[in-house]
Amino acid sequence: MEKLQNYIGGELCSPVQGEYLDNFEPAKGEVYSLIPRSGAEDVAAAVAAAEAAFPAWSALSNAERSKHLMALSNRIAERLDELAMAESRDNGKPFKLAQSVDIPRARDNFAFFATAILHQEDEFHNMGSKGFNYTLRQPLGSVACISPWNLPLYLFSWKIAPALASGNCVIAKPSEVTPYTAYLLSQICIEVGFPAGVLNIVHGLGAEAGQAMVENDTIKAISFTGGTATGARIASIAAPKFKKMSLELGGKNPNIIFDDCDFERAVKISTRAAFANQGQICLCGSRIFVQRGIYDRFKEAFVERVKGLKVGAPQEESSRMGAVVSEAHMEKILSYIQLAQEEGGQILHGGKRVEMPVPYDKGYFLEPTVIEGLSFDCRTNQEEIFGPVVTLTPFDTEEEVLMMANSTEYGLACTIFTQDLNRAHRVARDIHSGIVWINDWLVRDLRTPFGGMKNSGVGREGGFEALKFFTEAKNVCFNY
Repeated sequence: MEKLQNYIGGELCSPVQGEYLDNFEPAKGEVYSLIPRSGAEDVAAAVAAAEAAFPAWSALSNAERSKHLMALSNRIAERLDELAMAESRDNGKPFKLAQSVDIPRARDNFAFFATAILHQEDEFHNMGSKGFNYTLRQPLGSVACISPWNLPLYLFSWKIAPALASGNCVIAKPSEVTPYTAYLLSQICIEVGFPAGVLNIVHGLGAEAGQAMVENDTIKAISFTGGTATGARIASIAAPKFKKMSLELGGKNPNIIFDDCDFERAVKISTRAAFANQGQICLCGSRIFVQRGIYDRFKEAFVERVKGLKVGAPQEESSRMGAVVSEAHMEKILSYIQLAQEEGGQILHGGKRVEMPVPYDKGYFLEPTVIEGLSFDCRTNQEEIFGPVVTLTPFDTEEEVLMMANSTEYGLACTIFTQDLNRAHRVARDIHSGIVWINDWLVRDLRTPFGGMKNSGVGREGGFEALKFFTEAKNVCFNY
């Protein structure tokens, strides 16, 4: 069985303690590779490699760093289908999704930040006869990037790329649930001759390798995407050490459909927003609020469209939904479906595990599930499920739906369907979300800030926000 390796100081290496973790293929429910169970000693070695590489890497011009990052982007493009197949197998998502979204986005993340640093402008403030100020943006040093399992290489690269582009050296930990494409990125770094020690990839458990990264005094910043409880744990450790933190956490996103919407568009996009990647995207619209005048019509059309989503083997061309990421996560989702019924919800479609033929009969496949009849403030509508489960709730007025939509502890994303321009802007202003889409979903521009309010996180990723996070601003005042 294949043993994945850490990537430290430009070389692939085994964990210091020689221990490994099972890596499951979700579609088959079987172990298909082993990953390093790294600890504090492995993290310390990665930090030492990063510190040794930092002086030379940070001294490079932006143009020179750009060339190195573009080499990674180009090699990802050359190996796109191989990476997509690996992502599909490791995560359980349909191959076509990984091929069209995940891996192209990883490629584009490196290309975007490689070129963004070529167009940065320094801040200059003229004080007239008194002189002038200018602002230096200097890299922090060694930084930690910890990414989740739902969009493995996509989000891994979104953290790594701006950190490297800004002149930092990185110690990165992919999720232990989906480590394989990060391992392939290690190979790509070696293939293109990426400078040793600049990027180090350490595999392992969050409570072991991840915690060692957060606790390490040399690491200057933590960029983390994952659950809110884990984010709170990281903050409790990192804040007293005065480390910079960017925490992109949970979501319970509302999808608001007014009765003047483009009906067919609202049904189509709401289906995709609910069940893309088996509902395992932090931006998925899991609470669908529909104005009462079109509620019954929408419910009928939506459920009919959901029935057409084929759950199947990830590599099959016709599959629209693959397996959820793990058995434990599958059981969590099923427990919430049971909770919804206990809270008075009626299942309109789904609610069960999908029986699959051999060799997928032990895989973690779930039906897309639609539930109605729940109060807006019940647990099912307040807690993050992170799976193929959505609720339908009618509303009468704009004020009522804003109250219901804003009722959760989260504030990541929202989608609004209406053809009333004034209402669209008004609701976008009053919704408690860091990201708002109007008449669409998951349209991303890499230049824009990304992040949430309330318990959905701290800070912003994306664009120049990310480049600023991974640097320290220094003001220089020159007096004549």
